[in-house]
Parts: sequence; structure tokens; C-alpha cells
Amino acid sequence: MPLEPELDDPKLVESAYLAFLRLLQLADSALPIGALAHSFGLESLVEAEMLTPPGLPDFLRGYLEEAGMLDAVFCRHAFRLGGRNGEGFPSARWVEINDRLSALKPARESRAGSAALGQNFLAAVLGVAECQALREAFEAVRRSRGPVYHCTAFGLAAGVLGIDEECAVLGFLHQAIASLVSACQRLLPIGQSEATRILWNLKPTMIETAGRSRDYRIDEVSCFMPLLDWGAMEHPALSTRLFIS
Repeated sequence: MPLEPELDDPKLVESAYLAFLRLLQLADSALPIGALAHSFGLESLVEAEMLTPPGLPDFLRGYLEEAGMLDAVFCRHAFRLGGRNGEGFPSARWVEINDRLSALKPARESRAGSAALGQNFLAAVLGVAECQALREAFEAVRRSRGPVYHCTAFGLAAGVLGIDEECAVLGFLHQAIASLVSACQRLLPIGQSEATRILWNLKPTMIETAGRSRDYRIDEVSCFMPLLDWGAMEHPALSTRLFIS
């Protein structure tokens, strides 16, 4: 278990708990990366009355199985780039992973939103931890003028910081869904108790999604959520908006 290292080695115990606490902070909605400003198309679906409170749990379950699965696979592969002990950072592979993810996100608004969060996430981590690999990753995407997505930035940082891979993927999925639930609280008549219940009941699906993501390469995974893509594309045309995306 990630939190049960050799108990007779105090340094390993301390390292494991430190990694756990770092994961809690990286997955916290209070991390200043701008996540609360994005609905990733949900605002359009609510406006069109295609997303309602009774249907929200099933919608988010489907989101995890499709979009969540896509992000989990890329988060996992970025994690492995960050965990390459004693090896130089593979900048070209890092840029390639983010470019490939771009091709699998058809909605420009969703790409831009996730890329903004990814860049802000890397900047936030570099603001508290000086990591050479993260610095090289930040500079690589700056030179290539390409994107860095939230899921890849999260995975890479978790790998560099010594966080357990499974915990990292689960942490990313949990914060992603928590962010969408928070957006829905501002868009729909959903109270805090109901939001808590929805998030609580989705945890088994998060575990299932993270487990399935182990079996895919980034050139095998796909995502089919045309309604969500439509919502993201339609978002700039809304007469009034609460969210950037």
C-alpha cells in the first residue's frame, strides 16, 4: 500500500506521508489555477435544458467513463515521464504526449480551458517546489508553443514528487469531478448535501476508470462524448455566461 512503507524505516514513513499530503494539496480545489472558472461545456447543456439535477449523477458517471478515461491514460503516461530516476527529462516525448491529446479534444474551448489549467498548474507547483524536470517541461512547451494539459501536468508533477501512481490518477479524477460538481452547484438547484452525495457515490466509478486506464497506450485510447463537445463549442454563443468555458 502507498501509505504503508517499511515501518521500521522512519525516513520511508515520512516520505510516504509527505507524498500523500502533497497529493492532497495538488488535488485541492483551492489550488490557485483557475479551475472554478470553467464548466467545460456544462453551462451550455444546462442552458439548453439537456442537463438537469436528476440526470447529473448518470451524466458524470458517463463523463468518467469517457472523458475521464482519456485524461486518466494521459495522466498516467505523463506520470511515468516524471518518475524516470537518474535519466534526463524526455522533452520531445513530453511535447508529443500533449500534442496527441490535443488531437483527441475536438472542442477548441475545452482544449483552451484544460491548457490554461495545465500551464497554471505547472506554474503553481514550481512556485513552491524547485524541480528541474518540471522546469524543463515548462520550458519545452514554451519553446514548442504547444499546450500543456491539466491531466498531463498533474501526472508529471506527481511523478516528479514521488507520489504513488495509482493515487495520482485517482487524485486527478477526483478533483476533476469535484470541479464539475462545483460548477453544477452554480448552474443548477443543487444544494451542498446533494453535491456531497453525488461526489461520494461516484468514487467507485473513479476507481474503475483509473483501473481501466492501466490497460491503454495513448495511441489506443479514445473519447466519445459528442454532447459535451457540442456544449463546449456552443458556449461562446451564450447570451450570458458564468464560466470561461
